[in-house]
Formats: sequence, C-alpha cells, structure tokens
Amino acid sequence: MTSSPAARASASPLEPASLPAPSPLKGVLFLIASTIVFSVADVITKQLASTLPPPEVAWMRYVTFALVIVPIVLLKGGPGLLRSRRPKLQVLRGFGMVGSSLLFIESLPYLPVADATAIFFVSPILIMALSVLFLGETVGWRRWTAAAVGFVGVMIVVRPGTGAFQFAALLPMIAASSWAVGAVVTRKIVGDHAFTTLAYSALVGTVVLSALMPFNWVTPDATEIGLGLSMGVLFAIGHWFIVLAYRHGNASMIAPFSYVQLIWAGSLGYLVFGTVPDALTITGAGIIALSGLYTAYRERVRAMEKKFSA
Repeated sequence: MTSSPAARASASPLEPASLPAPSPLKGVLFLIASTIVFSVADVITKQLASTLPPPEVAWMRYVTFALVIVPIVLLKGGPGLLRSRRPKLQVLRGFGMVGSSLLFIESLPYLPVADATAIFFVSPILIMALSVLFLGETVGWRRWTAAAVGFVGVMIVVRPGTGAFQFAALLPMIAASSWAVGAVVTRKIVGDHAFTTLAYSALVGTVVLSALMPFNWVTPDATEIGLGLSMGVLFAIGHWFIVLAYRHGNASMIAPFSYVQLIWAGSLGYLVFGTVPDALTITGAGIIALSGLYTAYRERVRAMEKKFSA
C-alpha cells in the first residue's frame, strides 16, 4: 500500500487535465488491475520485510520504480517532462508518499496484509479533513457523517483498549496521514503532467531512502534481490495502470473501485501466509469501504451540481 501501494489510488488525482475520458469502462478495469498488482506487491513486501529491514525493502521498491519510470518518462516527453512548474510542491508530495510507503512497510512484519490495507483506507477521510483546513473546501454534514462512520470502522479493525490491539496498527494510520498530506499537495500542483509527478515521486523516494541505507543495510541474497526487483516492477506497473485509469475515466466515478483491493489483500494473505481476517476485521473493513463509497458518491453529486449551476 503501497507506498503504497495500491489503494492509495483513490487519494491521488493523477489524471492529466487536458486528456479526454473516452472509455469509463477501461478506466474502471485499469484501476481494478492496479489493485491486483499492488496487492501482489504488498504480499511480496511483507515477505521481504520478514528478513530485511523495512527501510531497505522500501528502498528496493523505489530504486526499481525509478529505474522503470524515469526512462519511460524520458521516452514519452524527453528531459522537459522532468521539469516541474511547482518543484517545491512536487518534492513535498514526494516526502509524503515515501513516508507513507515506509510506515506501511514497517507495519507488515506485525500485521496481516488485509488488516494493514483496511486501516490504510482511512486516507480518504484524512484527505477530506485536510482539504478543509488547507484548501478551503466546504464539506457538508453528510460527508462528515460518512467520515465519522469510516473512523468507527477503523477503530473496529484496530480495537484499541482490547487484548487484540497492537501498537503496529497505528503505523498504517500514520502512513495514511502521510499519504493524505501528499494527496492534498497534489491538488495544488497545477500544470504538471502525470508522468512528471510519477518521476518526482520515484526520484524523491529513492534519494530519501538511499540516505537511510548506511543505517539499515543487510546484504540480500539472490532470492531477496529477485523478490525486490519483482516488487519494484509491480509497484511501477500499478502506478502506470493508475495513470491509464484516470486518463479514461472521471476520478469521482472510478476511484470507489479501489476498495476491491480489500478482497485481494484478504485472499492473497490467506493463500500465501494462511492468515484469515476475523469477523471484526471484515466488519470494520466493510464499514470503511461503505463510508468511502458514500463519500465518493457525494463528491460526484457535488461535482454535478457545480457543473449544472455554472
């Protein structure tokens, strides 16, 4: 989740504004494909984090991501596509995204993938709150109610004050907060191509995590290197699918489909690690998903109202 990983798609408006939306169905299919790819990447990440320090796992992900994305960006638009009109904001966004990835990965040795993913889905609620504070957006009582319900879902999964509570469960919540900061900053970046944003994300993450490597390095074996490369390539493919998804469909329409990642995370967690989400986790995840879906619906209603009142 990375990084997140996949579900983070619902929080990150990567659609180039100048492109049409020729096929909403393709947009939905690309977004669903991204959730599958990100879920597989998260499972590999959890496996690696059991034998390597999480910062090193995050570094492997970002280095591979940069090696895949930057050449694509150069082929698509040349060096000019690496120049941003808002470089400071791009760097700030990059810090938010890499912080999110690192914290999410830090949680995986202790939490099932499904639990970490479900908790991370609090990010749309946090984005909404931060948008009110920093972007001056207006949020009605319906969306605040949906946010409160979603937070209740998170508490059901985390279960504070009970014997099932783990402090590691706070890590995906903090990761979601970092992601939310990056997503809000993204909304202030006007005029940059989606590929420029992807390149900055990859390069900022690589630089930040490289600075941590002298303090977190464990020499990986051949299997771990292979898994690290696979994880990074999947991470890059997932982000590429997100770009394609938002090229084809309106964000408010296709973003709710990111919640299918909860299904893949639970299924893959069972198949690979034998972990089965308990009833409370499933209930909490369902509440979080319904809250997010309703919030997305209200976003779409508001967008239509603005369109017809203009």
